Formats: sequence, structure tokens, C-alpha cells
Amino acid sequence: MTLTAEDRTAAAVAARRRAADLMNERVRDALTQIRRERAKVTFAAVARRADVSRTFLYQNDTARKLVETAAADAAGKARADQTEQAAHLEATWRERALNAEETLKITQAEILAQRAQIAGLLGKVRDLESDLPSDAGQRLISENTTLKDQVRQLRQDHKSLEGRLKSARENNRFLDKRIADLETQLLEAQQIGKA
Repeated sequence: MTLTAEDRTAAAVAARRRAADLMNERVRDALTQIRRERAKVTFAAVARRADVSRTFLYQNDTARKLVETAAADAAGKARADQTEQAAHLEATWRERALNAEETLKITQAEILAQRAQIAGLLGKVRDLESDLPSDAGQRLISENTTLKDQVRQLRQDHKSLEGRLKSARENNRFLDKRIADLETQLLEAQQIGKA
């Protein structure tokens, strides 16, 4: 059973088709894996993952279309993700701006209320000041000075008395020790006299 040239050519073409189909299947698997990982779809990345040459990817129409379609889908998905993310960020900033405006209104209302309260309190202070006689301020200052002098004098007296108390306690201890020594001498003298 000898093969003719046509049979050999047909067998070679069929083998080449089977090899191309197997490589295309590896390309599909590699693209699926790349999509799952959300990696960038490039001819070089697909060639590495599918273990095929870049030349095969560029020359084989099926492989080239698979890679180009996957790259276009990934780019479209990336643009859609970016658009969605931008919309989300804009919504977040819009919400923050609305919250800031609301907080600003509340703060301004609180400031106005505090200013009104301060104005009322200042009015009360002025009323109290107007009820005082003209020399009351000077009299209060002199009384305050006198009281400060009295406090200073009392502190000095307190220090002096504490020093005296400490000295008196030391003298008392010394005298207690002296009395104990004298009592001991007296007892010794009495024992010597009895003996």
C-alpha cells in the first residue's frame, strides 16, 4: 500500500489541521484563564499561556480572531468598569457634598444660636455693671488686693507655725529621751544604794 503524492499531501494537510485545532483549543483555554485572572489580553501573553508561537497567532485566522475579540471585549469591559467606577465616585462625592451642605446649615444655625446667647449674657453683664455705683469698680479692686495680701500673710503665718510645731516636736522627743536617761540613772543609783 503505497501512498501517492496526493494522499501524502492530504494526510499532511489533515495533520496540520489537527495540530492547528489543538493549538486553537489551547488558545481558547489560555484566553479563558486570562479572563478569569482579569489580566491584560495581548498576543505575547496568550502565546506564553497557550504554549504556541506568536507567528501562529498572527497567521492563523481563527487564533488571531479569538485573541482580537478577547482583547476588544477586555478593553470594552475595562471601559465599562471605568465608567461605572467614575459614576460611583461621582455619586459618592455628590453624597458627601450634600452631607457637607447639611452639616454647614446645622453649624450655621448653632453659631447663630450661640451668638444670640452671648449677646443676651453680655446684656446681663452690662445691666449688672450699670447697677453698680461709679466707684464700685475701684472699691472691688482695692478689696481684692487687700484679700490677696491677707492670704499671703496667712500663708506666711502658716509656714511659720508649721516650723514652730516641728521644732516643738523635736524638743519634746529630746526631752522624752532625756527623762528616760535620767530615770535609768535614778534606778541605777537606787539599786547601788540598796546593795
